[in-house]
Parts: sequence; structure tokens; C-alpha cells
Amino acid sequence: MSPVKAVLFDRDGTLVEDVPDAAGPDRVRPVEGAREALALLREHGIRTGVVTDQPGVAQGLFSDADVRRVNRRVDELLGPFEVFAVCPHGPDDGCHCRRPRPGMLLWAGGRICTGPAELVLIGSTSADAEAARRAGAHGILVPNGRTRPEETARADHIAPDLLTAVRAVLDEPPKGRVLADERPIQEAFTSDPGPDGHP
Repeated sequence: MSPVKAVLFDRDGTLVEDVPDAAGPDRVRPVEGAREALALLREHGIRTGVVTDQPGVAQGLFSDADVRRVNRRVDELLGPFEVFAVCPHGPDDGCHCRRPRPGMLLWAGGRICTGPAELVLIGSTSADAEAARRAGAHGILVPNGRTRPEETARADHIAPDLLTAVRAVLDEPPKGRVLADERPIQEAFTSDPGPDGHP
């Protein structure tokens, strides 16, 4: 049985497609592999949760109720999740929950009776990785189109996709900087060759 008891996912850009200031549930789209990754965790008895920074609430772009509606849609499509944690504050509000601060992770872990050493956060930014580090949890970076190269360079653990990240925690917390790539090796042979004959 895995010593990992729970996996928290950053919501936008990791679990569902990142739509800037998306306040409408109809715009929620799971990322590729999200359903399979979550099913695998649940099959192994590992709890799941969602964390999300929503500074648009503090900025008046949408309301707490709007965020709850989107979270309900995420739960309908990919749940059930044991916990949802939301930071509604702006970057300069000085709260303890906005990542890279660890407050939201510690709160979510407490809600599902999971200590930091048994907790993994999967996200797409250095703020996710740093929040996990500060909380004493394990962080895995799954880069997306908005992840900066310097964020990837600083990450303790990197996975090329969500399913690879999840498979890496089934037996034990992640070890090693770059986790195994689970994508089919055939992809290496199906891309167009360059002028020198290499993809």
C-alpha cells in the first residue's frame, strides 16, 4: 500500500484547461488523461482534492459563488473529490493560503486527515512546487504551455503528463528529478524527420 494517502491537484491548467478568469461552468474542460489518472488513484484508495488560487474574486471579476459553481462542475466531470480549497485573495493581500505559501495545502490536508509527508501536490507552476516544499509535502510539476523554462529548471520532480505523475506516487512518494515518461515510445517514430533525418 502506498505511503501517499492523498493527492491534491491544482485546478486550472493541471486538472482542467486553463481559461483565464473563467467564471462559467460551461467552459470547464478536463485535460487529457485527467479521468484515467483520478480513476487510478481512487482504485488504490488514495484520496483526491483540488486547490485553486482565484484572485479574480478579490479583484471583483467574479464572485465566490461563481468559483463554487465551477468547482461543482469539476466535481461532476471528475469527482467525487474529498476536498476543494480556494484562495480568493489577491497577490498583495498578504494571506497565508495563496501559493507559494503553504496554508491552503495544510488546510486541505487537515480536512482529509492527511499529514504533509503523506500528501502530494501536482501542479504546473513553481508556486505549486514551492507550496508543497514549504508545507513539507511532495510536489510534482506537470508543465503546460504556460509553464516557464525557469520553473521547470527549479522543480524537484517533473512529469510529462498527469498520468505519469499519478503512476509515480502509487508505490511511494516521488524520487528523482525527472519521472519516467509513460507516453508511448511509438511517438518518437511518428514525428516528421528533420533535414538531417532526425525528428
